[in-house]
Amino acid sequence: QVQLVESGGGLAQPGGSLRLSCAASGFTFSLYSMSWARQAPGKGLEWVSGISSAGTGTYYAHSVKGRFTISRDNAKNMLYLQMNSLKPEDTALYYCVYGTATTSQGTRGQGTQVTVSS
Repeated sequence: QVQLVESGGGLAQPGGSLRLSCAASGFTFSLYSMSWARQAPGKGLEWVSGISSAGTGTYYAHSVKGRFTISRDNAKNMLYLQMNSLKPEDTALYYCVYGTATTSQGTRGQGTQVTVSS
């Protein structure tokens, strides 16, 4: 049974940074692509970034490219999202998504809230 637990969210000022983590269990993590997606208040689920199973391929939405970095540690079954130069429009509930590097569709965790505000 796929289980994903996100953490690391919080309140950040515009221009600040946060690092999100996702602990994965219940499947062979190193065999699957993974993604981060987000949902802002009143909006639909938006794909943010994805990474291939070995970590050799990374993909970003235009809105976060150059500011966010996705990575993974297959030895620890962990997925990460380093978020720099945060903007108020990055405020959302962030989810890690199982089994895809390019969409928001798939099993996801409960999410971690990111709020960017001064």
